[in-house]
Amino acid sequence: MTPVLEPGQDARHVPVLGPEAVQALVTKPDGVYVDATFGRGGHSRLVLERLSMGGRLLAFDRDPEAVADAARITDGRFLCRRGRISDLAVSLDALGVGQVDGVLMDLGVSSPQLDDPARGFSFRRDGPLDMRMDPQSGESAADWLARAQETDIAEVIWRYGEERFAKQIARALVAARARDPVGTTRQLATLVAGVVRTREPGQDPATRTFQALRIHVNQELAELEIGLPAAMSRLAPGGRLVVISFHSLEDRIVKNVLRDAASPPAPPRHLPLRADQLPVPTMRLLGRAVRPDPGEVVSNPRARSAIMRVAEKL
Repeated sequence: MTPVLEPGQDARHVPVLGPEAVQALVTKPDGVYVDATFGRGGHSRLVLERLSMGGRLLAFDRDPEAVADAARITDGRFLCRRGRISDLAVSLDALGVGQVDGVLMDLGVSSPQLDDPARGFSFRRDGPLDMRMDPQSGESAADWLARAQETDIAEVIWRYGEERFAKQIARALVAARARDPVGTTRQLATLVAGVVRTREPGQDPATRTFQALRIHVNQELAELEIGLPAAMSRLAPGGRLVVISFHSLEDRIVKNVLRDAASPPAPPRHLPLRADQLPVPTMRLLGRAVRPDPGEVVSNPRARSAIMRVAEKL
């Protein structure tokens, strides 16, 4: 299914695993659904196509540019507000919404964020080294690199980028900032390229470092660890949680949280219980993890690392 494009909307903003995600999410055309990561609305538009006139879609995003872009959607069933994944419960409370029939999370950075040099997410275009998903809040990557200890820089690059040259990169960064601030994406990419001599075929030497700094600046994994339980707590019985992640650190959290929710809690030790008194799980896993088919990867290379997991509230 092809998303409906409003005038001026970029056709490149086609959502990863769009039809698969929406089919898994929407089980009641007249239900209430949440797109917790609006981005540029690719998934939201597909959800609206599947809803009846009695359905409702609530969208959230921490990026003010994304929320402004949501004004293009003039559907009365749709509402978008600014908000983080970790604030999902608070955001729903503010709208007077209790339980919902499904929550979709499309994690990571959006294509417009990557493509805009002013946002500082990509090493392919020179721009200020910002990397904040919300440019109006928090500390930019450049500001953090200007003050962080060498050991802290190495720890972030290793933990969030799984970069085996993390210590060498941190050492080079600290030496470079003693001469001049490292304030642009090109400066950082050039510096990392001078340290990382070998890399997997087709991968830029700066890929892992940029990923690590972006995750750290936006506290993406902490947001996810808070947001997943919040989303599950607001699902009505039979409601679906659909999560699309793009690297192993995200997917590991999603996999573990959903697995734990789908496993019955351990019963109290040494306490006799009848079968109907045993603890029961709150969620059940639906199918296997889903990856994009080769055709989607060819048409949208950014989809190549995507993986989708689905669970249903019991």
